[in-house]
Amino acid sequence: MVTQDAVLDALRAVKDPEAQQDIVSLGLIHDLAIAESQVSFTLAFTTQSPASKAAMHSMASRAVGRVPGVSKVQVKMGSGPPARSAQAAPHAHGHAHGQAQGPSRSGEFIPEVKQTIAVSSGKGGVGKSTVTVNLAVALRQTGAVVGIVDSDVYGPDIPLMLGSRGRPGMFENRIIPVEAHGMKMMSIGLLVNEREPLVWRGPMIHSFIQQMLKDVSWGALDYLVFDMPPGTGDAQLSLSQVIPLSGVVMVTTPQEVALLDVRKAIAMFQKLNVPILGIVENMSYFVAPDTGKRYAIFGEGGGQRLAEEYHVPLLAQVPLDPATRLAGDEGTPITLRAPDSPQARTFRDLATAVQRRLDEMAAQRPLPKIG
Repeated sequence: MVTQDAVLDALRAVKDPEAQQDIVSLGLIHDLAIAESQVSFTLAFTTQSPASKAAMHSMASRAVGRVPGVSKVQVKMGSGPPARSAQAAPHAHGHAHGQAQGPSRSGEFIPEVKQTIAVSSGKGGVGKSTVTVNLAVALRQTGAVVGIVDSDVYGPDIPLMLGSRGRPGMFENRIIPVEAHGMKMMSIGLLVNEREPLVWRGPMIHSFIQQMLKDVSWGALDYLVFDMPPGTGDAQLSLSQVIPLSGVVMVTTPQEVALLDVRKAIAMFQKLNVPILGIVENMSYFVAPDTGKRYAIFGEGGGQRLAEEYHVPLLAQVPLDPATRLAGDEGTPITLRAPDSPQARTFRDLATAVQRRLDEMAAQRPLPKIG
């Protein structure tokens, strides 16, 4: 039989990296339940950084999993109320945690970053991360200094697609981003086991977005590119509240079911006053390697219709290509692996279009009034 004492003893070996105390003494273990060989509990965090939360979640899961007789461990992540409101109703302190805290201007978070670009979609499976990494690489190939933030906490694919396996370092209490193909990169995927799910609520995602900005030593960058999760959720809202984004690139495929979701995402960014840089139609067509014949597997014209509907440019039409998929799986984006390929040229044209669009929008901004 697995006992509560055995589980707690295992958890006492896990320390908060910041407080240097074990998580049991700190009172972070809540709702501990043991059902035969299965153990579940909640880590009720307070002010810990997202990096520390992720590290403790991973260490706690592994520690309990090593207890003799344990076959399954479920660790949830939650927020513990401050001491003065410990008796408050759950919904009351939950609402308080949902409020945005701290600075709201990019100069206070990333003062040396010139342009911030989000790559988003309203739907999963449209190749948004592929577009993100290849756009970033193409911008880097123009001579720009580029960073990437993997904001998709539930499906952090960027480390795999850039071939990054290392962990970020620390210097003077700031996180040093990982270097990948000449770019700086940060992802929650660098901090947790690749098979370990994150069970995070909105306030924790908001905190993570802030940490990826203010606690990471990005230095001087021309572009910081954000790979956003699908949909219109907490990550998009938090990022748009924390910094004034230079613009967002919307990724879709040609079929109507994708366009329906992208329209919702565009409407959200418009409500948040985030400029729409344009549309990327991914998987636009497939060229048969034996005949050279072009096939519109997912339909055609969807990206162009969407661009015309919202009066924004169609920035690129990216073909469906097995080599692009293979390059991402093996950690070397197609823009680097096959720089002379049609796919790489498409992504370089996309980078040029994004740069041009940013310049145009900057020129349209009103000049500041003096006096």
